[in-house]
Amino acid sequence: MDALDFTGRSVIVTGGTRGIGAAIARAFRTAGARVLVCGRNQPDSVAEEFFRADVRDPYQASALVAEAVRRYGRLDVVVNNAGGAPQVFADAASPRLHTAVIDLNLTAPLHVSQAANAAMRDQPGGGVILMISSVSGVRPSPGTAAYGAAKAGLLHLAASLAVEWGPKVRVNSLVVGPVSEGAHDPVAARAVPAGRPAAPEDVAGACLLLASPLAGYVSGAALAVHGGGEWPAYLAELRTRA
Repeated sequence: MDALDFTGRSVIVTGGTRGIGAAIARAFRTAGARVLVCGRNQPDSVAEEFFRADVRDPYQASALVAEAVRRYGRLDVVVNNAGGAPQVFADAASPRLHTAVIDLNLTAPLHVSQAANAAMRDQPGGGVILMISSVSGVRPSPGTAAYGAAKAGLLHLAASLAVEWGPKVRVNSLVVGPVSEGAHDPVAARAVPAGRPAAPEDVAGACLLLASPLAGYVSGAALAVHGGGEWPAYLAELRTRA
């Protein structure tokens, strides 16, 4: 059996209507999974696999998980992808903005994960929860300080939940670098050793791997999906020689 065959398995992708989330949902569907995506706003083309939910609200997060179990009979994988933040320096950002950013990028994944664990822990085979974190959580994040802090917290949350909920439920993170949907990014091309930003499909492939039996002994881990990281600015001259 193909280890990346998800036929008969069910998946939730939060924020799965566009960008990285849409690519993750497509990848799981292509691999045979039944996928339920959610978002705060209904997409232009309404698909049966969409459920409207604001996962910052714990009741709506629970309703999302309940709907997946109702439709598919079980829940095998959750990808906590919903997130993001505007570029605002910390001294100019309002308390309301900081709260909203942390709610979306840290508290919401906790709500969804709690509901998912309750569904997964008693079913045969358990389940997998994935957190889409960011390089902003492992290095300074000027202009998005609250976002970076939330993504750092998400890494710690995943590691803690992996300990609490194992062995039935595996929990892992992806530390994602710059992502571009087709447009050339000259900054990333210079700064990232891979010579380009990630495509959404790169992140999706990593999710398939971590959710598959190939990663069956991987839990509490943070997989770097950043093309090798970033060249430090103070080594610019060395990079030129290299």
